[in-house]
Amino acid sequence: MQLPLQITTRDIELTPAIENAIRSRISKLETFYDRIMGCRVMIEAPHRHHHKGVLFNVRIRLTVPGGELTVGREPHEDLYVAIRDACNAARRQLQEFSRRQRGDVKHHEESRLSEKSEETGETGPTADVMPPTLASNYNSTYA
Repeated sequence: MQLPLQITTRDIELTPAIENAIRSRISKLETFYDRIMGCRVMIEAPHRHHHKGVLFNVRIRLTVPGGELTVGREPHEDLYVAIRDACNAARRQLQEFSRRQRGDVKHHEESRLSEKSEETGETGPTADVMPPTLASNYNSTYA
């Protein structure tokens, strides 16, 4: 990572244990994409009046060449689970971004709408989907 990891907290104290958990998880992201330029992690405990207790929200913003990836997961009661979920989502986004950068994305075949059906010689959306008798009735009615 070119810039140091930035960890920001809101309504929660950043303890060394929390910081170590975040740093270890974020460092693993570099194994999936080694050109991460910067990373910002925001931890907040947004609503203290929930009946469930305190919910922790973790957001991760990764700066990569050509853009930024932002991850925000559902709040969770356990801070470490919220960190894990956000880092796993960031990993999936980085893997997808990396695949797109390498060009490993699946490409769909050319549209088959203009091809002729081998059985009927018909063209159009019904050529390969409908039986020949229905296709000819459909094409003569709507053509």
